[in-house]
Amino acid sequence: MARTLGARYDVVIVGAGRAGAQTASSLRDEGFTGEILLIGDEASAPYDRPPLSKSFLIGQESLDDITLHGQGFYESRRITLSTGTSAVGLDRAAGNLLLDCGQAIGYGRLVLATGARARPLPLSGSELGRVVGLRTAADATFLRKALATAGRVVVVGGGFIGLEVAAVAARTYGCEVVVVEALPRLMSRSALRPSASGALRNVESLGARVLTGTAIAAVHGSDADGVTTADGDFIPADLVICGVGVLPNTQLAEAAGLAVANGVLVDETLCTADPRVWAVGDCTAFPSADGAGTVRLESLQNATDQGRHVARALATGTAEPYRALPWFWSDQGDLRFQSVGLTDGHDRTVVLGDPGSGSFSVLAFREGRLLGGDSVNAASDHRALRRLLATGRERWEAAVTPEACAAPGFVLRDVARGLAEPRAAASRLV
Repeated sequence: MARTLGARYDVVIVGAGRAGAQTASSLRDEGFTGEILLIGDEASAPYDRPPLSKSFLIGQESLDDITLHGQGFYESRRITLSTGTSAVGLDRAAGNLLLDCGQAIGYGRLVLATGARARPLPLSGSELGRVVGLRTAADATFLRKALATAGRVVVVGGGFIGLEVAAVAARTYGCEVVVVEALPRLMSRSALRPSASGALRNVESLGARVLTGTAIAAVHGSDADGVTTADGDFIPADLVICGVGVLPNTQLAEAAGLAVANGVLVDETLCTADPRVWAVGDCTAFPSADGAGTVRLESLQNATDQGRHVARALATGTAEPYRALPWFWSDQGDLRFQSVGLTDGHDRTVVLGDPGSGSFSVLAFREGRLLGGDSVNAASDHRALRRLLATGRERWEAAVTPEACAAPGFVLRDVARGLAEPRAAASRLV
């Protein structure tokens, strides 16, 4: 494909999901006056992805409803938005980005917000037309139509997407749903304890059947009419939904010689080894703030905060370490699962509340130090955790030890509420 030299922009952002759109918008919020190009490979304007497995999938919201900004937003902020456009090559030496139309776009600085794609099932029969994943609005639109006529549904994967879709399929569409998870418990990569994973079997109360410790060996039939497990059992299905995670879109970075390891590798400021190239969102592998290694997060909060962080660095010329507190949530029928902090490497957990009641939290500690926690239908605990972890530890750490949390009558929100009391008392004295 012959290259034609197109315009040059001060900042080019590849990827028009939440992270990319946030970066573009925040550049203007930070007073940046240069030329901005935001490139998205989907035909639609930037939209939010979390509703795709929830309100959008049940038909409560349309694509217009989940679009991030209204008509005229990008024009009013002098952001050039190019949809339906893919970046296929990167010449870092020349500072050019090659587009699928053959045009080479010049950039002063480049932000990779390329996101992630649904991980395919590495199985025989996974290419059949009734085997679907869920990552884009087009996927969700197809799935919404398919669920309306599918009587029997197999969901492969008991993580966030799998359980959210299973809840919708069973509750809203009345499908006969079977969730198949290869690991011993649901959301074992996210939920801290079996008690939290057990609560996530909430989909069973909606009529779904859950099989854990069960792997899928093959999808078969003329139109995916069922799956076979590794144990040889056959599960009939009109529709097979793949919810086995995502793969970061690192192809562009890797082909350009940038370091990649489960994401585009960046330093603590979110800059790659090339000082003109940055990365944000689901595609980004960055140093954990607690020094525990490199992490890659897939959450609305992380995409938003990283977009703002890089925009500030580009606009001001001052790059600070990224230290935002990670948190995320999942709605599954009447159950809300919320998590805050990075809890890998914890050596002790403490349960607040009664898991049997359906409302409780699990706190994670390492060497007596609170790392974070999961909350199941316990929003006040989640809010308290976020407030504590975002506040200087010297103000509360002595009151939130494993022993204190395990004591009868301990209420986490009381500790968090107490953080405001000294300031409130001081204001009354003025």
